[in-house]
Amino acid sequence: MRRPLPRTLRGQLTVGLVALLALACLAVGIFTALALRGFLMGRLDEQLAASGGRFAASLEHEAKPDADNRPDTRGQAESTFGARLLNGTVTQAAVVDDATARPLRLTPGDRHTLASVPVDGNGHSIRLSDLGTYRVTAVNGDDEDVMITGLPLHPVEETVHRLEAVEAVLFGAALLGTGIAGAVWVRVSLRPLQKVTARAAEVAGLPLASGEVAMPGPLPDTDPRTEVGQVGSALNHMLGHVEDALTRRHASEERLRQFAADASHELRTPVANIRGHAELALRRHASVPAEVHHALERIDSESQRMTRLVDDLLLLARLDAGRPLEHEPVDLTLLILNALDDARAAGPGHHWLLDLPEEPVTVTGDAHRLQQAIGNLLANARTHTPPGTDVAVSLTTEQTTVRVDVTDNGPGIPDELRPEVFGRFVRADHARSRSTGSTGLGLSIVHAVITAHGGTAIVTSRPGHTTFRLTLPG
Repeated sequence: MRRPLPRTLRGQLTVGLVALLALACLAVGIFTALALRGFLMGRLDEQLAASGGRFAASLEHEAKPDADNRPDTRGQAESTFGARLLNGTVTQAAVVDDATARPLRLTPGDRHTLASVPVDGNGHSIRLSDLGTYRVTAVNGDDEDVMITGLPLHPVEETVHRLEAVEAVLFGAALLGTGIAGAVWVRVSLRPLQKVTARAAEVAGLPLASGEVAMPGPLPDTDPRTEVGQVGSALNHMLGHVEDALTRRHASEERLRQFAADASHELRTPVANIRGHAELALRRHASVPAEVHHALERIDSESQRMTRLVDDLLLLARLDAGRPLEHEPVDLTLLILNALDDARAAGPGHHWLLDLPEEPVTVTGDAHRLQQAIGNLLANARTHTPPGTDVAVSLTTEQTTVRVDVTDNGPGIPDELRPEVFGRFVRADHARSRSTGSTGLGLSIVHAVITAHGGTAIVTSRPGHTTFRLTLPG
């Protein structure tokens, strides 16, 4: 399996630096080894040329050796090879061994190799069975024969291999040291970039969706002559624009919240007056025509609905503004029992189920708002499911949290509506049966109240199973 390259810039720079140095070391090593080999081969060829084929020429007297016509090994280096060829056939072959000429037994392959050496006085590399690799030259003799003289290549190869071993150790140490020093240097060089990354991560972790956001200060290192400085300067400009946009957005939200709160507060009195006048007129049933009586009933009904809408808007505006809630011990078990009693009375056609622990469960919070949140969930289940639906309420405790689940086996929430189900003025009237109208703010109030208590509200739904889960700190 191919090992992937490092993902970080620091790792890539370090690996790239070491790789470039390794290529440079490899090129230097190959060049020096070839140069040394060429130099030593040249010296070897010079020695062969200086010998003039004397040792090979002296081998023609080897058949009748005596004091005057024995092979001449004077001045010949140890392991010097000599051979005499006549008409392309090797007649004699010997090697200098302890200052004497030791005859050699040549294989047919050796004889063929010697016969194929060009007679040009230049050096050629051959391999003999008993001797190994040799450097040889072939020159014409006085008796129309060919004299071949050779010297072993083993010293040259040994010297080159020794150089390669030394270079491998030195280059390996250099690569190791460069890798360590390069990693430290790259780390120090990229330290300003790490500050940019840390600042960007800090901004990314801020809750930018709503509310006032305290943006971090600008980066101090913004030298335009460096790449990191240019990135830091661009980030500072971007953060400045983001901060300006967030400030304007927060100011707009505050104005909108204040407007909703003021409007809701101001509407409460005229709506109450309209409702009061409608109720007063309805008491005089005998003196009011039937059409007018019906119109007054509609006015009274819509004024009640408007009253609920105004109260819900005012509550949401206060929660959005961060108005503090009460923090008192609340018997959550009793709240659920009361809410379920109210739900049974309002929806006798549903099947209401209850699952409570044996011991009462107490949380810290605002009893009235929690009662409203649980009541809204039950009202939502009653309103948006047909009669005969099973609605189950369960209360469970965990180590540090308390969980309230409201589950029904109704038609479920459409997939496209589920992500926005806690939004304001979101209705599912087209997807679920309903017997009464709704303001579209009930689930928004549930989410806002639970969030204000430090908890969470989530929903999971599919046809035949919908669960709203409220999680509160225990």
